[in-house]
Amino acid sequence: MTAAEQIDELIAGIEDWRGAIFATIRKCILASDPEIIEEWKWMGSPVWSRDGMIAVANAHKGKVKLTFAHGAQLADPDKLFNAGLEGNARRAIDYLEGDKVKERALKNLVRAAIEYNQQNLKKNAKEGTRAKAKAGDTQ
Repeated sequence: MTAAEQIDELIAGIEDWRGAIFATIRKCILASDPEIIEEWKWMGSPVWSRDGMIAVANAHKGKVKLTFAHGAQLADPDKLFNAGLEGNARRAIDYLEGDKVKERALKNLVRAAIEYNQQNLKKNAKEGTRAKAKAGDTQ
């Protein structure tokens, strides 16, 4: 089963309001950039990536949590982040019953996460490769 099929199955199995929120979050993330990859990790968590991890989502009792891997590094002009604010790396959005997904703002946040990955993670990967190559030259 593909990651997309597993995510479809997960969302279909959530029969209350959380399923609809989860589906909207997923739709927004995928609409943000056509090169986003869906993955299924950590024994049942949908993960979205492009040039590095963007976010992971989980349905918990009473909420849907969307956690951005490098959220602490992202500008949040629409003030979507409302959880995990004390961490050094991650930031999260907890959606509670009755909340609406601010689709435009979420797409902008996803695009900011992609930009962060492209500017930082790819650069760091290239620098690490160069450092390994240089170390190999001296041996």
